[in-house]
Formats: sequence, structure tokens, C-alpha cells
Amino acid sequence: MNPDAPRRIALFGGTFDPIHLGHLELATRAREALALDEVRFLPCHTSPHKPGVTSAPPADRLEMVRLATRGLPWATADDFDLVAPPPAYSYRTAEAMARRFPAAKLFWIMGADQWRALPEWKEPERLAELVEFIVAARDGAPEPRPGWRMHPLAGCHPASATAIRRELAAGRGADGWLDPAVAEHISRHRLYIA
Repeated sequence: MNPDAPRRIALFGGTFDPIHLGHLELATRAREALALDEVRFLPCHTSPHKPGVTSAPPADRLEMVRLATRGLPWATADDFDLVAPPPAYSYRTAEAMARRFPAAKLFWIMGADQWRALPEWKEPERLAELVEFIVAARDGAPEPRPGWRMHPLAGCHPASATAIRRELAAGRGADGWLDPAVAEHISRHRLYIA
């Protein structure tokens, strides 16, 4: 590894409501595929694309990210989007990270559904100027976009935060999809209980 090469940092934003093993697997595969030095998990206060969906308080979601990534030296729980004035537009987050890490090469981890919706995001061109996208594709390679740098990442994990919340609200466990410390935090704080 070239010691003079810029650090390679991926930004992984989302509600993480809750963070599950699929998020961790995606981050791990992205790190391995693109030789990332760090993945910064950025839980947002409320996603501008999913109004009304968040059901756990922001402080709990940040703590769950911390718990889930505690054994991963390359992962960081970052509260930037939680403390920044809303809404949490991705281009604003990327601009702040570019200022914070001026010598780094930045990436943005997302799913294929977000990649398809990206042209409708606020100021997507500003985001595309700052990052290379890492797109997790469930059904074949995502369509390239002229001028936007994109790395497809094959495969997916079956975990779904929506399904996990539904199981927990129904009084069933979702331990197989969650880091044990995250499952314990959810149980202790009675999150997602209907």
C-alpha cells in the first residue's frame, strides 16, 4: 500500500432504523472491493426521501450504529447528519466531509433503488462532483450515468429494516438479523414496540 496515497473514505448514510447485518455486510464488501480505509456510518435525523418512517429516536439509532460497529476498526459512527440543521441532504454531508478530509478520496455507499432515484435528490450533480458511488445491486449491474463515477457491488443481504421493525412490533424477535448488542439495546429500551 502506498503511504502517500490519499485515504479512501466511504460515506454510508441512512436512517439505520435499526442498523442490521445487511448494512454491515454491505459496508464490509464495499471496503474489501474498493480497498477503503474507512466507512463512516451517518445516521440521519429524518431522511428527506422517507418522511414519517423513522420510529426510533435519533440518539438510539446513533447508539445502535456505535454498538454494531464497535468491533470494526475501519468503521466510524458519525453524528454529522443528526446535529446538522435539517434537512439532511446528501450533497451537504459530502461537502462537509470534503472540508473535514480535504486530502481524502470520498465514496458514497447506496442501494440500487437509491441509485435509480438519485436524479430526483436535491443537487445530485453537486454530490456526484465530490464522490464516487458504490452501488449495491440486487438484480444485475446498475445503469451507468454519464459523468458520474459508479462502482457496482454484486450481491445483497436479505435483511430489511422495515421487516425487522414489523417483527419487533408484533412481539417477535429479529435477533438473526441484528448484532446481539443492537438486539439487546432494542429490548432494553423497548424500541419498535407497538
